Amino acid sequence: MPRSENPPQMETTSERIKRHIKELSDGLIERGAVPSFRDERPLRSFSLGEVAEILGVSGSYLRQLSIDGLGPTPELGTAGRRSYTLRQINELRAYLALARPKEALKFCPRRREGEKLQIISVASGPGSTTTSLYLAQGLAIQGYRVLAIDLDPKGSLSKMFGYYFPAILFSEHPVSMYGALSYNDDRVSMRSVIQSTHFDGLDLVPGTFELDRFESESTRRFHNENLRYPDASIKMVSALKEVEADYDVVIVHCGRGSFLTAGAYETATGVLVTVRPQCPEIVSMTMSLDYYAHDISLIEKAGRPVNHDFTKYLVTRHDPRDVSEQEAVAFLRYSLGDDLLTATVWESDAISEAWLKKRSLYELLAGAVGRSAYEQAMETLNSTNAEVMDLISEVWGRPPMYVSRASRTAGKARS
Repeated sequence: MPRSENPPQMETTSERIKRHIKELSDGLIERGAVPSFRDERPLRSFSLGEVAEILGVSGSYLRQLSIDGLGPTPELGTAGRRSYTLRQINELRAYLALARPKEALKFCPRRREGEKLQIISVASGPGSTTTSLYLAQGLAIQGYRVLAIDLDPKGSLSKMFGYYFPAILFSEHPVSMYGALSYNDDRVSMRSVIQSTHFDGLDLVPGTFELDRFESESTRRFHNENLRYPDASIKMVSALKEVEADYDVVIVHCGRGSFLTAGAYETATGVLVTVRPQCPEIVSMTMSLDYYAHDISLIEKAGRPVNHDFTKYLVTRHDPRDVSEQEAVAFLRYSLGDDLLTATVWESDAISEAWLKKRSLYELLAGAVGRSAYEQAMETLNSTNAEVMDLISEVWGRPPMYVSRASRTAGKARS
């Protein structure tokens, strides 16, 4: 007999629709038709040369460590070529930090006692998902403990990690920030919505359509309770305090929601704003800055000061050969001064090809997208990440080292 043949009496319309959802969900689960929530995939291994570049040591030194049986044992491939997993790279970091204590910060950059958690909110804009992805993965490869939070209801960042939000429909428990921020009694702990990724040291809070529900509930509550200032953002601050000790850096990928974005700005220690070097895009970015300022002013009027360590701007999808774009970058640099990052992310077929494969360049070998294009794209991405890592070092009272290292590596690549 069909499930819906004897529906409950005195059922409201919303209750009836929810019952239909449950019955359809149960039926699809029984038939094995529910898409896998997570695409299980391993991260590739890194060659000895790549590991040497990541750690800032010579390949011959790593080779000798392996011969002497020191540190993790790499996998031996054809012709005795050594390769390491990211977990083994982190084990190497721990070994080298003990073996060369004067360089411990270089090998193991995790924050020490007294250094505050860095929360970098990437404002919604052109290339913001790509920026969030490469920054989170780049920091993890450099040895930081990273949490990425996707506040996009469409889950654009989550998909790049193999998480597919439609499966949330069939889950009894929320898995996005909605679960940790909900106004209802069914609010869950922050830890319960954190998922692992295939990058050692990098976790994710996926973005799902549940986030739209939080926006609707926040809007309704704000108007119905005659709140003078929105206080939804306090909930995000409280949620992150729960896991503060577990991470060094949190990357928040902002969506379009106003209340969630306000939360991202209030909890942030730094904000990254992306912009394309074209006049219409600069106009659009300038208008979005007005919303940014408005959100911050409301929080400040509520008596909660917002003291970001930095607000930086990043030029993305830049064609350096285009004269008009050169002029646009010069205008941005004149207007924003040192708040505009020196590095720009170039328009790249390699980045686009990797995106179509739902992978980052860190996950692919150079041959998958063309070696020349791969190396050029990685140079611009790593240079951007290096500037951000030096900003983090400055906040923690450490000397900068990443930009200079990236410059040396870029020189090798060009030669």
